Amino acid sequence: MRRLLSAMAAAVPRRFAPLQGASGEAGIPKLQGVVFDMDGTLCEPQTHMFGEMRAALGISKSVDILHHIESLPPSQQPAAVESIRAIERRAMQSQVPQPGLASLMAFLDARRVRKAICTRNFDVPVQNLLAKFLAGSIFDPVVTRDFRPPKPDPAGILHIAGNWGLRDGHGVPDASGLIMVGDSLDDMTAGRKAGAATVLLVNDVNRHLEHHEHTDLVIERLDDLVAILEQGFEGRDVGTS
Repeated sequence: MRRLLSAMAAAVPRRFAPLQGASGEAGIPKLQGVVFDMDGTLCEPQTHMFGEMRAALGISKSVDILHHIESLPPSQQPAAVESIRAIERRAMQSQVPQPGLASLMAFLDARRVRKAICTRNFDVPVQNLLAKFLAGSIFDPVVTRDFRPPKPDPAGILHIAGNWGLRDGHGVPDASGLIMVGDSLDDMTAGRKAGAATVLLVNDVNRHLEHHEHTDLVIERLDDLVAILEQGFEGRDVGTS
């Protein structure tokens, strides 16, 4: 059974019309698609990778891995990139799908809800997960670490919105009809800054984000979203913070 742990009062909560029924509710926007993070969201967290990456790069926990690599002299960047890719390739062999993964994706596919991925991983672990656990389920586009700038910048999510033809009256990508599902502050912040609704997949490590200002809704399993979307998504107010 779902737990709406972030049922925080708000003046204007984000809402999407229920997916059940043919026409939805008048005046409530229709959900245009769902964007997923990968590690910790589509598959169970592999947090050991980050310690291994920082050890390989010789940096502390407070230093962002991707920002550190970008700060290196160009001649040193390829070796640094390969060192963290090697760690990801080893880790992908032990990927475990999140509980409820298959049932949520089957539901979204049956409802013809578009799906995309926005991750700070590189493409090989992403494709490995899709091939092993989600063969036949389409995620397009898949935004990986090669896209710049990465989360928490909203650019990746806005790129997805633009790719889907979601634009405002000035032709600017509009992510207000999307939901970003993730497990990190980077995910929540990128979603909020893009204008999307945000859903936190909570675990013992990220539970402090339940009431973060960038979190609209909290779930404990991916398939908690099935009932939420069937009945109509309602989060809290989306501010500009």
